[in-house]
Amino acid sequence: MSTKQSKSLTIITIIAMMFLYAMISFVTNLAAPVGKIWGESFTDPAQAERMGMLGNLFNFLAYLIMGIPAGNILAKYGYKKTSLAAIVLGFIGIGVQWLSGVADSFAVYLCGALLGGFCVCMLNTVTNPMLNLLGGGGNKGNQLNLIGGTINSLSAALTPMLVGALVGESLVGKEIDDVNVVLYIAMAVFVLIFVILWLTPIAEPAGAGQQITYERSPWAFRHLRLGVVAIFLYVGVEIGIPATLISYLSKGGGSGYDDATFIAGLYWLLMLIGRSIGSVIGGKVSSRAMVICVSVTAIMLMTAAMLLGGDVQVAMPTNWSFEVEQVPVAALFIVLCGLCTSVMWGSIFNMATEGLGKYTAKASGIFMMMVFGGGVIPWIQSAVAGHHYLLSYIVPTLCVAYILCYALWGSKNVNTDIKVD
Repeated sequence: MSTKQSKSLTIITIIAMMFLYAMISFVTNLAAPVGKIWGESFTDPAQAERMGMLGNLFNFLAYLIMGIPAGNILAKYGYKKTSLAAIVLGFIGIGVQWLSGVADSFAVYLCGALLGGFCVCMLNTVTNPMLNLLGGGGNKGNQLNLIGGTINSLSAALTPMLVGALVGESLVGKEIDDVNVVLYIAMAVFVLIFVILWLTPIAEPAGAGQQITYERSPWAFRHLRLGVVAIFLYVGVEIGIPATLISYLSKGGGSGYDDATFIAGLYWLLMLIGRSIGSVIGGKVSSRAMVICVSVTAIMLMTAAMLLGGDVQVAMPTNWSFEVEQVPVAALFIVLCGLCTSVMWGSIFNMATEGLGKYTAKASGIFMMMVFGGGVIPWIQSAVAGHHYLLSYIVPTLCVAYILCYALWGSKNVNTDIKVD
């Protein structure tokens, strides 16, 4: 293959990975707003809050179950086949969620959320190492992941806003049938991407789909072990911050559900902006430096939100017309956290897998397993939020404190004696 053909194939592969990045956030960010519709069927407010996040918990439970198998599938069958299998699972998962409305069954919905989780787990296992490898590792690999993260954030911002627009001001009396349009869109996109990937020649990395001999376990690397804890906590922070914000504003902050979901969507929009900035500077600024900076800022913002409470008001856009209304200033501080969490995912992954060589695929599976934190941490936060919404932000604040410590001290590869080629 000529150099020109190889470069063209690499570009096509990168574009395909970007499409997959968008679907990851689309499926993931359906869980919280759709789950809250089911949660309203429970009359006790605290129980409704917990049950509303149960779909999100099941969505991320899939990572715990599928994380390591996904890494093994990737190592054995390669990137393209793993991607196609994940897309099929995603289509089935969204279809089952639609059937839950027909059957009027919360249990069926949870099964659909679990299948959707299997899909995004496998897609995450593919996209992160693939883009890191295509970028040549290091800062350039992180830069490609940040660009993918930008597209991921755009999809993430639009999903809750779209659900909120369909539901309206209140969740009372709403059913999953009211957001069927979103489910139809998701299934149609899965079909489209399946066809595109089926016809697209994916540039598999050297050794993909071949038998590889592993002298050691990926767990032998200390910076990976500490990194999977960091990602467990980070994904919980990323999901829990906007999910609890929706509850706070719609139930305790004086906003309608549609306004609350729009404001939460601004959090994801700021993640998009943050990742766009990160993708520009990612080739020059180290992952470690970025994580240290944003972690300190996030801790300050969430602390300010908890201390100021809802007493101080600030003007913010609350709908698609960008009409400005008064909301608690705590909402502004929480939304601004999107700028901080924006660069954490790719940067933590980059730090945790740097220097792993042939162990990268298996390590990615372990890494994906720990994304289960995206279900556990928000569920813990929702349990606290059932009694006090703003105080619940102590949970993500403590998580970010660990991430800061990881960037400062735990991310260095101290196992360079292990052969990785």
